[in-house]
Amino acid sequence: MEKLIELEILGLSSNHSQSGSFTLVLGEVGGIRRLPIVIGMFEAQAIALEIEKIIPNRPMTHDLFKSFAHGFNFDIDQIVITDMKEGVFYAKIQCKSERIDAEIDARPSDAIAIAIRFGCPIFCSEKAMSEGAVEHYEVEGQESQTSKPEPAQKFPTKKEPSLKDYSLDKLNQMLDKAISNEDYEKAARIRDEINKRN
Repeated sequence: MEKLIELEILGLSSNHSQSGSFTLVLGEVGGIRRLPIVIGMFEAQAIALEIEKIIPNRPMTHDLFKSFAHGFNFDIDQIVITDMKEGVFYAKIQCKSERIDAEIDARPSDAIAIAIRFGCPIFCSEKAMSEGAVEHYEVEGQESQTSKPEPAQKFPTKKEPSLKDYSLDKLNQMLDKAISNEDYEKAARIRDEINKRN
């Protein structure tokens, strides 16, 4: 069985490149890797409400799922982000009752919104983590990048070039800088461009 990495929710921020979407940042428990996932507004709201322990006037979809599961004596063991294909993450919700164990296919955003309602752990396969994660660590209390610093740009440009215009070495430098600045949204876009070329 493939090794699973436990994750924790580190943050949720508005995604400036895609209107109406958010970046959910998950961190490797006891490690330096971060897994940024772009999610929709509804799922971001569902996650934020539960983290802040705000109870809506009427049950939201994920609250309904919890009530339904409890009504039929099901519990959630864990959720697992199983794979990443072409920049899209996939997840499974692992459920159990007295008689049956089941795995339900889900979007990671929905699975995480459900996981925090059940208080169950969030895991990621090593395969998905190695394809989607970015590294971040601190040195002597200060944030540091994972390799050499970004060189000064030689020629000013009026408009920002597309990621496709950069070499693989330059993309790796940009990824390091984005991570050190905790700009996980940009890091995720750069990571996806690097993965397309590998």
